[in-house]
Amino acid sequence: MSSSALPLINTLKHPTSQAWIEQALANLDVILLDHSHCERKAAGVALNLMFRYPSYSKLVRQLTVIAREELEHFEQVNQWLERRSIPLGPLSSPPYGAGLKAQIRRNEPERLLDSLLVAGLIEARSHERLGLLATHCCDPSLAKFYHSLMASEARHYGVYWVLADTYFERVLVDQRLDELAVKESELLVSLYPEPRIHS
Repeated sequence: MSSSALPLINTLKHPTSQAWIEQALANLDVILLDHSHCERKAAGVALNLMFRYPSYSKLVRQLTVIAREELEHFEQVNQWLERRSIPLGPLSSPPYGAGLKAQIRRNEPERLLDSLLVAGLIEARSHERLGLLATHCCDPSLAKFYHSLMASEARHYGVYWVLADTYFERVLVDQRLDELAVKESELLVSLYPEPRIHS
């Protein structure tokens, strides 16, 4: 199945390129290591939002669940690293995360809105790319593992967008989400030379 045959995930403006699929499949060990970093960072995003907005009870309650699940995924990916004798270690970051973070406005309440929508977009892209790995990976066990994570990723990006819709007017959410989704796709136009989940 080509990437063009996959449906777009909600508001993602462009599907992942065939070039990323080929790069990822040729470097699965590096992708797994980066995946570990991504799960750890995703847990950190949820925790940071909980600490920044402790009076937002629905946010705290729902992001507690997400943080717990991201840490469980972190442990599961680390088990795969151990199974494949891949040591934990640092990796350089592609411009994707920093580029999206730079779009988050600094003043409230815009900062909360942008933070939720950026987190949702990252989860949406993760869902799409884990699906591509599940579809194309030649290791059946690893493909099954990627497939098992997809439902959680879909639920996570849904939670972030529902939270945005809870605290902000729908027209504001839709307008800002469209703007951020354009930027998200622009950041992936040029394939990062080193294989990463978000390259």
